[in-house]
Amino acid sequence: MRLDVAAMRRGCPGSEVKSFRHLCGAELDHFRKIAATDGALTVACTQQAAQFSEEAGERADAISFVNIRETAGWSKDGARAGAKMAALLASASIPSPDYPLVTLSSEGVILIYGRDETAIEAGRLLADHLDVTVMLKQFDDTVRPTATAFPVVKGRIRSAKGHFGAFELAIDDYARPRPSSRERFVLDPPRSGVTSRCDIVLDLSGDMPLFPAHDLRDGYLRADPGDPAAMLRAVLTARDLVGSFDKPKYVDVAPTLCAHSRSKRTGCHRCLDLCPTGAITPVGDHVAIDPNICAGCGQCAAACPTGALSYALPPADTQLQRLRAMLLAYREAGGADAVLLFHDGPHGTPLIDALARHGDGLPANVLPFAVNELTQVGLEAIVGAFAYGVSAVRFLLRAKPRHDITGLSQTVATADAILGGLGFEGRRLATIETDDPDVLGEHLADIEMLAAVALPAVFKTVGKRRDLLRFGLSELHRLAPKPVDVIPLPRGAPVGAVTIDANGCTLCLSCVSACPTGALREDPERPVLKFIEDACVQCGLCQSTCPEKVVALKPQIDFRASRAPAVILKEEEPALCVRCGTPFGVKSTIERIAAKLEGRHWMYPAGDKRLEALRMCADCRVIVMSEQQFDPFKGVPERTPPRTTDDYLRQRNGKD
Repeated sequence: MRLDVAAMRRGCPGSEVKSFRHLCGAELDHFRKIAATDGALTVACTQQAAQFSEEAGERADAISFVNIRETAGWSKDGARAGAKMAALLASASIPSPDYPLVTLSSEGVILIYGRDETAIEAGRLLADHLDVTVMLKQFDDTVRPTATAFPVVKGRIRSAKGHFGAFELAIDDYARPRPSSRERFVLDPPRSGVTSRCDIVLDLSGDMPLFPAHDLRDGYLRADPGDPAAMLRAVLTARDLVGSFDKPKYVDVAPTLCAHSRSKRTGCHRCLDLCPTGAITPVGDHVAIDPNICAGCGQCAAACPTGALSYALPPADTQLQRLRAMLLAYREAGGADAVLLFHDGPHGTPLIDALARHGDGLPANVLPFAVNELTQVGLEAIVGAFAYGVSAVRFLLRAKPRHDITGLSQTVATADAILGGLGFEGRRLATIETDDPDVLGEHLADIEMLAAVALPAVFKTVGKRRDLLRFGLSELHRLAPKPVDVIPLPRGAPVGAVTIDANGCTLCLSCVSACPTGALREDPERPVLKFIEDACVQCGLCQSTCPEKVVALKPQIDFRASRAPAVILKEEEPALCVRCGTPFGVKSTIERIAAKLEGRHWMYPAGDKRLEALRMCADCRVIVMSEQQFDPFKGVPERTPPRTTDDYLRQRNGKD
């Protein structure tokens, strides 16, 4: 491939860029010499990464590897890909922070759940490696009693929960075959409600999966019992699942920021709705994530409006730093009309490689950006990318996704509304759903060349996801073709306003106590309800808490909100104590209560002076009642004492 070293040096100022023809072979001594020095080092080769890592030894600074061959050089536009190569090198130079790990352990106890001899055959293949139990849904004439090194039982799995190393199955119709079975199995009486625990589950039943998003459940293997090749692949995978395994702890949780619930009223439930594996559960006022089940799709963190859930592989600010480095380097190296292609490793990388090796390769202006999961990409990444100067963004998805991508679809819809409202015309955002590299190439070749912002932003990114989004939106608004102030957004957007029906609001301020971000506020000096739109996360707690049901959410983005003062939603005249003049409530509410009680309640007959106590503050009310020696039970007949056992016994003896 052709290397435009001059373009790469322009895009990576301050870095020493060297080119070689055979660095992993005849020129390996050059690498050894460079690796022996201190400082950051990026190698533009992933194919020989293992060799380079071994040659570098225990180097103080880690080595970054980036592929500029299949992603840039091997293309019909390879001669013009110098700016893209510079962008890829700059992005790879941003280090990733360490992330915590979760350890899952397995002792090799496996339950094979099937319907026929296929399950027993799988048991025979695994018997020398794992602790096997085979459970069949039924025993028919095709299943013959034969000697096996593992138990074969009957039963149906009613429900399943748990994770790799700690599965728990509820089983009905459980029965063990009698050892005396001769021509066919003779079973003991069946039992239901039996619990089985195991480390691994191999499902060959042909029924519906036992878990949602079953492909993401570690330790749960499933294959079509009618496909011998699929069964064998599952058996080979199961055979190696013994020992301790580390997986990333994908999502960090900050319970104090969670807006899920207050006072047993549910507000935000975005993460609960989006989690494909059921790893998220409510725990009081916040949610908890089981890291053993979490598969790292990242939809929860991308949708979390408060930042209570944050993705760790990598964090949102690190991801945006890589985007910034990539796009700034691309522009400095002379690139134009950048199209950002988000893709994952297991699906997107092989597809891009195949397009490079057997097709036209990626166009010179298409910048591939690998992420752990496409659904981890949040609104702040899309907004930041356009502020940094991309003209379009595409997401490379599987033709049949492994799990629901509703979260990504909502993010794209929200970003599309913002871009359209700011005057970015054309198809700026879209998904490419294919498993065919040729189809991918056709999609990329047909992307319309659209103008990006005239002078891209250069802001640096540090902080939580919401802070990144807020700053990115302000920068995009500053650079937009049509910087309007207010843009309506789709339902579920993480920003917006709150409206109330002022006629029905009683200023009880229950919404203020429920608001987790302080967007709704009171004034200790007077009856007033204030609202700060910049702090609102559209969690809905105010709406679910309001006893009068007069609160409504209004998803929108107001670019003036960050500088705007608090808006008064409702204000009334305070009620002044008729005895001491101290304000103690809302005047209209006090008068309404007095009108409802006067002449309608035995404590407040019409014209009675005790009615004035309702118009007094708490202190004066106590004083007046004490001075008047008010007895609330005066005139009330004494209640008949409850009858006891002795009363019934005396009554019975009297009759006798």
